[in-house]
Amino acid sequence: MEAIQIIPFENSLRTHFEIINKAWVEELFAIEPFDKEQLEQPEKTILEKGGAIIFAKKGEEIVGTVGLSKIDEQTYELIKMGVSKNAQGLGIGKKLGIAILEKAKEMGARKVVLYTHTKLQAALKIYQNLGFQEVPVRDGKYCRCDLMMEVQL
Repeated sequence: MEAIQIIPFENSLRTHFEIINKAWVEELFAIEPFDKEQLEQPEKTILEKGGAIIFAKKGEEIVGTVGLSKIDEQTYELIKMGVSKNAQGLGIGKKLGIAILEKAKEMGARKVVLYTHTKLQAALKIYQNLGFQEVPVRDGKYCRCDLMMEVQL
């Protein structure tokens, strides 16, 4: 099996961020206005505000992505974790999760939060394995999310 490389955001990869995430969101939910903004303008909505986006590359193919959205100096939100259908089950989600938490530490994060849905069982297992714990959902930020988790770094 080809090794999975974790690589940082660059403009030539921006369409992969949109395509990979639109696929799972549209399959399981519906694109909300915040999704549209993040997916179509990641530089403006995520990177310029102090966040980060990374990708998983298998051979020459981009097969996964995840982002960090800055909430404050010590808190980031894990956003838009997705793995292409043809690459699921290979441990790519976990590799992305480990890498993005390392990135969060490098950026000064003390805590990373995420909002998700209980029907995303594979993702929930990854989050739990990364040390995320369920906390009460705050602020009803997203229509489709019924679960909030956080991890202290």
